[in-house]
Amino acid sequence: MCDTFSPALRSRDCRAAPAMAGLARARRLHRDVTERRRRRHSAGPSSASMVAAHRPPARQDWRLGRLQQVTQALHELREHLLRREEEYASTVAQVHPAQEDSARNLLHHLALGERGVEHLSRELARLGLSSLGGAETHVLGRLDAVLGVVGTLTGRREPPRPRFHRTLEPQDGAGLLQANAEALFGPALPGRSTRIVVTLPTAAAAEFERVRELLEQGVDGVRIDCARDDPGRWAAMVDHVRRAARASGRPCRVLMDLPGPRLRTGSLAPGPRVVKLRPPRDAVGRVIGPARVWLTRGEAPEEPQEPPDVVLPMPGVWLDRLRRGDAVSFTDLRGKRRQLRVTGGGGAGWWAEANDTSYVGTGTRLRIRRPGGRVGDPAWMAEVGELPAVERPLLLRRGDRLRLTADAGRWLGAPVDERADAEPSISCTRPEVLADVRVGDRIWFDEGRIGGVVREAGTAALRIEITWARPQGSRLGSGESIRLPDTPLRVAGLTEDDLARLPFVVQHADLVALSLVRYPRDVQQLQAQLARHGGGHLRVVLKIETRQAFDQLPQLLLQAMRGHPVGVLIDPDDLAVECEPERQAELQAEVLGICDAAHVPVIWSTQALRNLPRTGLPSPGEIPAWTAGGRAACVLLREGPHLREAVRWVDDVLRRMERRRRELRSNALPPAFLAG
Repeated sequence: MCDTFSPALRSRDCRAAPAMAGLARARRLHRDVTERRRRRHSAGPSSASMVAAHRPPARQDWRLGRLQQVTQALHELREHLLRREEEYASTVAQVHPAQEDSARNLLHHLALGERGVEHLSRELARLGLSSLGGAETHVLGRLDAVLGVVGTLTGRREPPRPRFHRTLEPQDGAGLLQANAEALFGPALPGRSTRIVVTLPTAAAAEFERVRELLEQGVDGVRIDCARDDPGRWAAMVDHVRRAARASGRPCRVLMDLPGPRLRTGSLAPGPRVVKLRPPRDAVGRVIGPARVWLTRGEAPEEPQEPPDVVLPMPGVWLDRLRRGDAVSFTDLRGKRRQLRVTGGGGAGWWAEANDTSYVGTGTRLRIRRPGGRVGDPAWMAEVGELPAVERPLLLRRGDRLRLTADAGRWLGAPVDERADAEPSISCTRPEVLADVRVGDRIWFDEGRIGGVVREAGTAALRIEITWARPQGSRLGSGESIRLPDTPLRVAGLTEDDLARLPFVVQHADLVALSLVRYPRDVQQLQAQLARHGGGHLRVVLKIETRQAFDQLPQLLLQAMRGHPVGVLIDPDDLAVECEPERQAELQAEVLGICDAAHVPVIWSTQALRNLPRTGLPSPGEIPAWTAGGRAACVLLREGPHLREAVRWVDDVLRRMERRRRELRSNALPPAFLAG
């Protein structure tokens, strides 16, 4: 042990050798000894040079050999990246001038993935150098920086082949991503770089105050779903947003979402027109609160500010007779005598409460009862108006057979014939896609809740074996989503309905979202239609919802980057339905990496974020499912009765995540760790 140290140290008693072997630990524990040793040898050669001089030659050769191998691999990797850049030079030349650096960096990122640099990154880490991971926004800049460090260590700095374009440094890539996010969504609020976009409910068309409160709570943009409502309501929503933005003094972007070629199940046989009034109960069945009923005018129904349990349309003349505190008696469809208590309202409708379960149908007679009133007066009695028919959904279990037909002109859902073992049927809203389906293709219904495999295919019908359902069976109703992840559908990216809505979108929106995009030609079609209608100012957002879109994401981005700026909306839960569910984390990481490389801002939407406005607070298990949205430029909340509470909650969480990221970047411990 004594022979491994310098002559000056060897002259000391060899009994000190174990302590010298633990020199690193002794320095931490006895700083005074370390300081004396430093002063003693300050006049001679440095301790680092002496240790290096007496290091075994094999150890030096091993490190030098590794560094030389790594240097060669890095130079070869750099040449591969530049070759890919040259091969796609014509593609880069077609993107918007502001997107050229981003397009080249995307090509570098893809070329890096082609070579598989995991082994090289491990070698760099063993040598104490920075790996090539986490450099999506500045791939070539990171590679050149590592090459420079390795060249310094080997003493052989070989100048890399020059480029005629700018090499992005870390601050350049992050700056481009931030600038694109600001161009897409507007400036971020202080203390929170991730924006919040909410889907406006139908009631926002009539309630300016609801929109103003959302903006005051920190909403940066709104989404209008063009699959529902009408241009009149859309225009009212946009007007309320513009007024609220002027009042708050900060911009609020309007995103209009085109529905695209969405596949859904057709209509089922209608059931009885009945609603159920069911008060909430505790675990042992005791009523813990009333069921809330909204009595509205059947000839001109209006939605209340708060969601009711049941809506009953009634004649307006009868509603005008109601007063607060009145009792409304009736006999329900089972022959049970029941009563409602009027608690408030007037004008558009009245609120009433029910403390007992009851079934009310179209034509059920309601009678006003008031102390001193004329109980027998026919004017105090009225019949419930037309209620929506209760649907009879199909109950499907694993192993069942289902026919998906192109016949949407008749009611389906019941067996095709009267045999008890006949297969249930349901139609498809786009029967032309049946011609593209092949035997063996997977099919998913209702956002992945029911799955199956196509056993027989034809243009008139598909015969499907159910392979995924709850043990007790899953119910399939009308209007539920249909997904065909294995089928190369030939439907156009823009439907006739989309084209009809596009002039309104160009006139009123700031951003337009293309749903169910699959191929670059879908993006090209949207760009051509926008140019035709004078919509070159609109920012385009691609919704990555299908397996084809995931597989062709780089091509979709390069096509979309012919405009500026561009955004991507991703829902990992939707992708998990189209692809393998177990790959959900892998898929979202890959999409985020590709978008970061292209400096394209991401709008994040998950099932947990969709549930939040409906429930008010997430469950603990749902929080990790959406906090990855802190890496995105924006999170999307859907509509719901607790939308305002959800906005406040998400705003608070995003601000705390932002503070934590700043603390980590500054290598500072959070205050909780420093508290006594």
